[in-house]
Amino acid sequence: MIADLLTALGQVVVVAAGAPLLVGVLRTLKARLVGRRGPSPWQPYADLQKLLRKDAVVSTTTSWIFRATPYVLVATMLVTALVVPVLVARPALAFAGNIILIMYLFMLGTFFLALAGLDSGSAFGGMGSSREVAVAALAEPTIILAVFALALRADTINLGGVVERFAREPLLAANPAHLLAFAAFFIVMLAETGRLPVDNPATHLELTMIHEAMVLEYSGRYLALVEWAAAMKLFVFMTLLANLFVPWGVTSLVEPVPMLLGLLALAGKLAILTAALALLETSVAKLRLFRVPELLSGSFALALLSVLAVFLVR
Repeated sequence: MIADLLTALGQVVVVAAGAPLLVGVLRTLKARLVGRRGPSPWQPYADLQKLLRKDAVVSTTTSWIFRATPYVLVATMLVTALVVPVLVARPALAFAGNIILIMYLFMLGTFFLALAGLDSGSAFGGMGSSREVAVAALAEPTIILAVFALALRADTINLGGVVERFAREPLLAANPAHLLAFAAFFIVMLAETGRLPVDNPATHLELTMIHEAMVLEYSGRYLALVEWAAAMKLFVFMTLLANLFVPWGVTSLVEPVPMLLGLLALAGKLAILTAALALLETSVAKLRLFRVPELLSGSFALALLSVLAVFLVR
């Protein structure tokens, strides 16, 4: 019981503390790839500390939803850290169908963030909210199908069981369904976390914003919580990519040494994914808004093909 509690606490600490570093390393790599020195990988920590010290300016036209949304975003990501296999294959909330819980947690955060954008009364906030909901409506079913394809291959709907089965039998991954599901999930990750080519997290042009348009009215500690939650969401998605599709190195033993080795393996896989993401973002331009549904429809088609490939290719 105590070991399970410590494991749960460790997963939350890794996600909460490692997320800003992941964003910082990504920014540094992108800067180096385009010939700039760029900020320090530790810069996001300094930014969060600075924002937490500042006073929050809140419009008098907003309701409690605007103030509660940053806390809801952080809470949903911290609970998600208890479900995703970060340190061990079967974390605290490892139960059959826990991928559904992850989807509900993601949608809860998106729902409140869209409400906050509308609640501020800003034209840009409403525009960003409508775009975010449209993206989420196309992205969420793709996640379900991609993970369902893996579940069919592993004969279980428990994320921990999927990780253990693929780690124990690597040849199961030697199937087109695995590659198709990975490609679909990667595209959805770009959309859900507001990365290029779907959205540009560094943009300041309101007409093209999606995520940034919804948080324009936030400042001070509220903005710090929103940015922290966004970093944790990116960390969670990349961890799912790393440990769900490439589960080697993930341990099933709740013991210090195997968990430390699993953490080192996760760090290595995240480093590779971060480098790939930095290379992608420096190589492509942002898509026009009306092209985004086409990209997400393509990812849905890939996820659907991965499910069909499970039955057609043995």
